[in-house]
Amino acid sequence: MLTEFKAFLLRGNVVDLAVAIVIGIAFGAVVTALVADIITPLIAAIFGSHDFSALKFTINNSTFLYGAFINAVVAFVLIAAAVFFLVVKPMNALQARRTKDEPATTRPCPECLSEIPRAARRCSYCTAEVGTA
Repeated sequence: MLTEFKAFLLRGNVVDLAVAIVIGIAFGAVVTALVADIITPLIAAIFGSHDFSALKFTINNSTFLYGAFINAVVAFVLIAAAVFFLVVKPMNALQARRTKDEPATTRPCPECLSEIPRAARRCSYCTAEVGTA
């Protein structure tokens, strides 16, 4: 049982997941600091205030702290925007640069729609003559 547990722990998926969680937590701290220390003060400089937690209203002795909700929504939108523009967009650009359009090596057979090599003159599945590509 211990050898199976050791094999499970040392399997690539578990180790990769553990590394991803640790890196994700560290990255979350960096993004949160970026939003709290740089972006939010910029918003305060433009609009005058960045803390809405004092906003509230009362109905029948029930206090609704809608300002805290607005703070949470603003923080979420800012963090999502920071992740999108600082991580997702650059990674998509790098991925697009790395991906090259390679010519297709197969084509569909006009009779049976099986994938056959591009240079084939006869389908290996239905034996129909397909001509050269």
